Amino acid sequence: MAEQQTVAAYLAQLPEDRRREVKRMRAVVRENLPAGYEERMAGQVIAYVVPLSVYPDTYNKQALWYVGIASMKNYLTLHLLPVYGSPVLEKKLRDGFAAAGKKLKMGKGCLNFTSVDDLALDTIGEIVAALPMDRYIAVARSWKRK
Repeated sequence: MAEQQTVAAYLAQLPEDRRREVKRMRAVVRENLPAGYEERMAGQVIAYVVPLSVYPDTYNKQALWYVGIASMKNYLTLHLLPVYGSPVLEKKLRDGFAAAGKKLKMGKGCLNFTSVDDLALDTIGEIVAALPMDRYIAVARSWKRK
């Protein structure tokens, strides 16, 4: 099995402009991240996860993602899993971008961007801070019942 890449190694291999933006996004996530979530690499994504030691009952036997940051071919992406399936947090995200005069480029639970300056960072910080790990685990458990 291949050795897991570190976040530092991942960042080092990015082109300078991408590295700068990923580091800026990472700083926003890390300063707003509730206690207990762990930062690790998941393939080519910096993932903030619920450790398996805390919540092992996931559908794929992998740590439950909370937030992820990745550099794709033509853009950067921020995976905000708390937004996926939460109309309240999705509305907060949409309203925050509108209030900041920013264009929201969003899939189901991810935002695509080329510069952190394109994002409503205060709103993103609030969403990252929104679910302490015990509440997020309760949400994950409710998904299994559906």
